[in-house]
Amino acid sequence: MDRRAELTEFLKSRRGRVQPEDLGIKVYGGRRRVPGLRREELAQAAGVSADYYVRLEQGRTDNVSQEILDAVADVLKLTEDERRHLAVLAKPVRRKSRRRTTQRIRPGLQRLLDSMTDVPAFVLGHRMDVLAWNDLAAALIADFGSLAPKERNVPRLVFLDPAAQDFYPNWEAVAAESVDYLRMYAGRYPDDPELAELVGELSIHSPEFREHWARHDVKDKSFGAKVLHHAEVGEITVAYETLQLPGDPDQMLVTYTVEPGSPSEQNLRLLASWSAPHRENSRFPARAPELP
Repeated sequence: MDRRAELTEFLKSRRGRVQPEDLGIKVYGGRRRVPGLRREELAQAAGVSADYYVRLEQGRTDNVSQEILDAVADVLKLTEDERRHLAVLAKPVRRKSRRRTTQRIRPGLQRLLDSMTDVPAFVLGHRMDVLAWNDLAAALIADFGSLAPKERNVPRLVFLDPAAQDFYPNWEAVAAESVDYLRMYAGRYPDDPELAELVGELSIHSPEFREHWARHDVKDKSFGAKVLHHAEVGEITVAYETLQLPGDPDQMLVTYTVEPGSPSEQNLRLLASWSAPHRENSRFPARAPELP
């Protein structure tokens, strides 16, 4: 992916969210050609020349200072995740390109997952690939073991599996979260060939993915809540925590917990009582989804 093009589109999309009136700028005359702020208006509000901001938006200022980025971010009212994404795009750090290598899970990490018998847990790697999981995660989410490694990918399941929209009652929020993290990852590793393949595949087969990807929204994975509808035990509301693992900044441990004494806890306990090693008990199909 072209870093400069990413920076251009990201800043244009953020400018489109801010109205001149938000900055006390009076608008005279008829219809404006662009939504939101013009580049000259943003530059003036950030205290930089219009020419300098144009070069920044075009990705021609690798030596831009953090102070200028902060000023631009303040005008655009960027979130913390968006500020970090802007810094990565505007001041790229030389990183090793992602090659087609198999990500490995330490045996101790798998033992940790297996010991968490009451908590669905799994490890995400590059591009939200599911690298490892415990039995309860497989029973709740998907029979990962029966899927080809390429298909053990959260965005693929969310956008290409027809069952996903039933499994996630708030599917739109889950879909947006998946794309927002992929976009942030793309900023860190613009030369990742497998990410380009994934984005291309999802763009071809999912209009919803194309729509989300075009928004240029970014959000890192951290914590939150989501509702899951399991076909056999019913609705389960989980709180998820995402923990970055030492030794590999792109591996994340994800855990799902439920509120004590809640119907969700009862349903999860019922599911746990049914789950066993290698049991094929999942909401999603056991085989990879058929692509149109």
